[in-house]
Amino acid sequence: MSARPDGVVPRCTVLTFAEMRQRGEPISMVTAHDFSTAQAAEAAGVNAILVGDSLAMVVLGHPTTLQVTMDEMLHHARAVARGARRPLLIGDMPFMSYQADVADAVRNAGRYLQEGSMDAVKLEGGRAYAATAAAIVRAGIPVQGHVGLSPQRVKAMGGFKVQGQTALAALAVLDDAMALEEAGCFSIVLEGLPDRVATLITGRLRIPTIGIGAGSGTSGQVLVMHDLVGITARVPRFVKRYGAVGEALIDAIRAFKDDVTQRTFPGPEHVYPIDDGEYEAFLESVGERRPRATPIRRAR
Repeated sequence: MSARPDGVVPRCTVLTFAEMRQRGEPISMVTAHDFSTAQAAEAAGVNAILVGDSLAMVVLGHPTTLQVTMDEMLHHARAVARGARRPLLIGDMPFMSYQADVADAVRNAGRYLQEGSMDAVKLEGGRAYAATAAAIVRAGIPVQGHVGLSPQRVKAMGGFKVQGQTALAALAVLDDAMALEEAGCFSIVLEGLPDRVATLITGRLRIPTIGIGAGSGTSGQVLVMHDLVGITARVPRFVKRYGAVGEALIDAIRAFKDDVTQRTFPGPEHVYPIDDGEYEAFLESVGERRPRATPIRRAR
């Protein structure tokens, strides 16, 4: 997203996504789950922030994304919204917030805008959820689709496995993407796909695609913040680390612990003073020091 002539970067919207695709300008998106990471993402100039259900794994310590709840997602969405104003803010619909009932899906999507201050929502699934996506769109809520590797279907897929590696499987993913476009999605995340398959799907769609583990032929890219800055210990093959924040964090905490152990922290520059007279009065008031004796004047 380019700055205006006055240097101000305008707020990104779903229309910005469409305009960037038309210009062939790549879209950058990262996840953020709190105020501080949202501030960092905005300062870096990304086009969009996804409050991803990866929150379950990288923040809450769950083994998959299945355990995070709608209320937990909203709690973190509100924090992100307080930290970033220019990127497009997208709330990830967690497991079972939209699968059981279309009315529940619309209601939960609306909560993201009403309670979480998000601009749009994202949901996983293709043709099976096209009608759900369409109902949410009809309610005036922008929807980003998600096809290919679907972390919320990890149990059904037998693990986090690359999708679309056979002709039939690739065709199924293309059909899923086309169905979501027809349902009115403003963009689609393509995850865990062969790069040539993702490139072809991108070319067939009129809306932008955001890749994660899908090669460079998509309209943009998204990565989980914890993966790209180097907080997580293990990362998928498709992740490129752009920092070593995890190591730096451990080093900083270890240095603090050593200073505390050696009593070199806090130093004189880290403490607050008190006037000597006030301190003497304080000591007297708590009985730590006897009051000063009044001098006895001797008769001459």
